[in-house]
Amino acid sequence: MNKPRTAASIRRSYIGARSRAEGAGFEYIINSACAYYCSIGLADVEKTPEPMKPIGSPDRAGRFIACYTKQAQPDYKGVLRGGKAVNFEAKHTDSDRMTADRVTPEQAARLTRTEKLGGIAFVLCSFSGRYFYRVPWAVWRDMKRLFGRKYITPADLAEYRIRVAAPGVLLFLEGFV
Repeated sequence: MNKPRTAASIRRSYIGARSRAEGAGFEYIINSACAYYCSIGLADVEKTPEPMKPIGSPDRAGRFIACYTKQAQPDYKGVLRGGKAVNFEAKHTDSDRMTADRVTPEQAARLTRTEKLGGIAFVLCSFSGRYFYRVPWAVWRDMKRLFGRKYITPADLAEYRIRVAAPGVLLFLEGFV
């Protein structure tokens, strides 16, 4: 027997679904930008597949239960024309702040290694799907020291704002290639 849903649980469910849809939209425009950069020969960047293993057989709809086999890596990685590596994590929020802990320790370690080896590492941020920022990994990593707190707001990131070109291509590699 199902328990009746409360207004609060319905609201949480709605907010979660909306946030997932916004995150998927953010991923779509990043993927569009990656395709654009590849088509003009400036970069080859792709989404990092999630490391998971199916548990059991798929159901009739082709769905299956899976578990992660290791901690996630940064969301995107690739190479720029000239050979420089690029790794970045993409984060979306519908609120007015983004916390430092949104990047896992494993992702942070990979971004730090990329930076130490001379590659480009950053966090690509979306606030409400309307404002986009390319935050250098060194800035994200040192957020507490630089801003006095473990979160950032769009006002903190004004110098890292990136353009969106028509039709909806996020120009997150401008200045690198």
